[in-house]
Amino acid sequence: MRHPQVGQNWDKPSVLPEFGVSGLAGHIGYQVLPLPDMIAAPTGDEPVVGLMEHYARANWTELDIDSEMHTRIRAGGEKIAAEGQDALCDQIEQTLDELAKMLPGLENRGVRMPHWGPWAVSLDDYLVTRLMEFVVHSDDLAVSVGVETPEFPRRVNETVIDLLTRMSLNKHRAIDVVRALSRKERAPQDITAF
Repeated sequence: MRHPQVGQNWDKPSVLPEFGVSGLAGHIGYQVLPLPDMIAAPTGDEPVVGLMEHYARANWTELDIDSEMHTRIRAGGEKIAAEGQDALCDQIEQTLDELAKMLPGLENRGVRMPHWGPWAVSLDDYLVTRLMEFVVHSDDLAVSVGVETPEFPRRVNETVIDLLTRMSLNKHRAIDVVRALSRKERAPQDITAF
């Protein structure tokens, strides 16, 4: 996010429809910035559900780009990025430093975002969803500004690919996912998780 190309393209469109580069950067920042407040909030009495149940309930992947939720996501990204690239990156780095001190020992704690609905996920599962957002949107940002997509550690990629594969299985036949990963001559055109 600190790459000069990101700053030079800050006010330009990204590869995601209706999303500017700055808003996309802000959306990436949003994957980290609310976490300290989420962790500090008292746990509620909402049921804690697993990741696949969370995504089934959330259904944002099925919404149109112009839906209220996606419009709110884009506006939120722009708001977070309003002070510019350096300010956003500084804020993210400060939050990551804070989280490094806060997170150990909280693995089984339930967390939730108010706009999700009346359920929570374990902190570990929530962090998996944030990793997925980081990896997917880092690629979007890199492609948007014409730089090489950053390479994440293998354990991060394995975690994200596992989640995306499980999500894909919720939308496609298992054999189609297997073929896409093993038989290019029989691979379907689409096994996307979203």
